[in-house]
Amino acid sequence: MSRKQGHQARKRFGQNFLHDAGVIERIVRSIHAKPDDTMVEIGPGLGALTEEILLVNPNLHVVELDRDLIPVLRTKFFNYPGFQIHEGDALKFDFAQLVTDKPLRIVGNLPYNISTPLIFHLLGQSGVVQDMHFMLQKEVVQRLAAVPGDNNYGRLGIMAQYFCKVQPLFEVGPGAFRPSPRVDSAIVRLVPHRTLPHPAKDLKTLQAVVRTAFNARRKTLRKALGSLISAEQLNDLGIDDGLRPENLTLANYVTIADALTSAGAPAQQERSDD
Repeated sequence: MSRKQGHQARKRFGQNFLHDAGVIERIVRSIHAKPDDTMVEIGPGLGALTEEILLVNPNLHVVELDRDLIPVLRTKFFNYPGFQIHEGDALKFDFAQLVTDKPLRIVGNLPYNISTPLIFHLLGQSGVVQDMHFMLQKEVVQRLAAVPGDNNYGRLGIMAQYFCKVQPLFEVGPGAFRPSPRVDSAIVRLVPHRTLPHPAKDLKTLQAVVRTAFNARRKTLRKALGSLISAEQLNDLGIDDGLRPENLTLANYVTIADALTSAGAPAQQERSDD
């Protein structure tokens, strides 16, 4: 495991520090930050990407959990009075508190071990976000962007696409990090919809339907959703009960959820796993 600036990457924080200058430059170009944007970086690490963003926007907020990195960042960027460090867990952080007159532009090289729950946390705050640019495990980006019929299609992609337009940008090899991860990574852009294309009557009911369906993704809908809705009701909605969960569109799932909401079916408690 490599050392840089005296700090050793920690497995428990899922740390893999980005160091490839070419990749960093490409990310910065993709973000296209402006001096007056409200920029937020999650997990700045040793500040490789942070440094390039600050050259454009000197009023950057960063959220960092590893307290040993705080003095490193403060020392490195002491000459930026607008640089603000928020020590804490991004999974619990209230990003809405950072909003002023502009929505947030969030960036980050997200730890693989928390990327899915963190994305769900951020989707829940998408109303205050202009866009998000994340470095993620390639497989997670594929799941975010998957379409019906794709093996990667599931709860994460459906709920991400409910809230956002998902744009995979480019892939990044393991050599761009220290220490090198054992998987490929990719950059993705998430742009919250100004108007939801398929708004559900009740979000928790939609979340419950999607989660229930993909807990039994290899079964037909009549079995996968049997605890929530009958085969006859599905067919009345114009949905073939013999299909599998991966064959339905976001609009199909909203149709099912809305029917349950109208019938007064209680929503199940939402979880943040996928």
